[in-house]
Amino acid sequence: MLSCPACGTLVHADELKRLAAQTQQAPPSEALALWRQAIALLPRDSQQYSVVALKIDTLSRDLEYNPKAKSPAGGGKWKGAAASGGVFLMLLAKFKAVIFLILGQGKLLLLGLMKMGTLLSMFGTFAIYWRIYGWRFAAGIILSIYVHEMGHVFALRRLGIVASAPMFIPGFGALIRLQQQYLSPREDARIGLAGPIWGLGAAVFAALLGLAFHSPAFLVIAKWGAWINLFNLTPVWSLDGARGFHALGRRERIAAAVVFTGSWLPVGPQIAVLAAAASVYGILQRNEPETSDRRAFWEYVALCLALTAFNWLPVPH
Repeated sequence: MLSCPACGTLVHADELKRLAAQTQQAPPSEALALWRQAIALLPRDSQQYSVVALKIDTLSRDLEYNPKAKSPAGGGKWKGAAASGGVFLMLLAKFKAVIFLILGQGKLLLLGLMKMGTLLSMFGTFAIYWRIYGWRFAAGIILSIYVHEMGHVFALRRLGIVASAPMFIPGFGALIRLQQQYLSPREDARIGLAGPIWGLGAAVFAALLGLAFHSPAFLVIAKWGAWINLFNLTPVWSLDGARGFHALGRRERIAAAVVFTGSWLPVGPQIAVLAAAASVYGILQRNEPETSDRRAFWEYVALCLALTAFNWLPVPH
C-alpha cells in the first residue's frame, strides 16, 4: 500500500521528501532519475502523482531536445524545429554517432559486457549458433543483437530509467527488463525505436566492411541484421514497432503501416501479407495518445526505408 486507506497519508512521505530535496541540487539527468524513483512510491490517483508525472515529462522533453540543458525551462525553440523539420537530420546524426561509437569501441558498448549474466547468456547463445551456422556468422548474429539492445540501454540511461543489462535467449534474441514502469507514449517510442536505430548502424558498419574487404560473410551479416531490425518494427506485442506505434495517432499509424508493409515486398508477397495483417493489429490498438508524436512517425518511416535498402545489397555466392 502506498497510502493509508482511511486518512490518505502517504506511506513513503519521508522518502519522497528526501528525493524531492535531492532533485533541487541535481543536474537535469539525475533529477529525472530521482523523480522516477519518487513516482513509483505514489498512488496513481493522487494529486502528487500528477504533479510528479508533469515534472518527469518536462525534464524528459528538455533533455531530449537539449541534452546539455542546465534548467528544465530551456530548449523550447529547438524543440519546435526538431519536431517539425529536423527529424531526418537528427536521425542521420544518430546513425553517424552509432557508427563512430562502434568504430571507437565506446564505453557504453562495453558496459553490458561487464555484467556476468550478459556474458554467460551471450556465450551460451553463441555456442548454440556456432553449432548451427558456424562461428563467423554466429559472432555476427550475437554482435548485431548486442548493438541493438545497447541502443535501448542508451535511450533508457538518457531518460533516467533503471533497467537490467541485456540477456540473450537463443532463438529469440535478447531482452532488457525495466525496473521502473512509468513511461509516457513518447518515451516508450524513443526507447523502442532506439534499438533499430543502433541496429541499422551495426548493419551499415558490417556492410561497409563487407564491401571494403569483398567479404560475403560481412555482407550476409549486414543483410541479416537489417531483416531482424525490420522485423522488430512489427507493431505487435512488445516488439519495438508496437512501442513506436504507441506514440502515433490513427492516421500516422495507417501511413506507417503502409510503409512497413511495402518494406517486406522485396522479400516476398507472402511475407508482405503477414506484415499487413500485423499492421492492422497495430492500427486497431486502443492506446492512442492525445497528440501524435511527429518525430516517432518519421523515425519509424525512415527506419523502414533504410532497412529495406539492404535487400539490394550485392552478396556474392
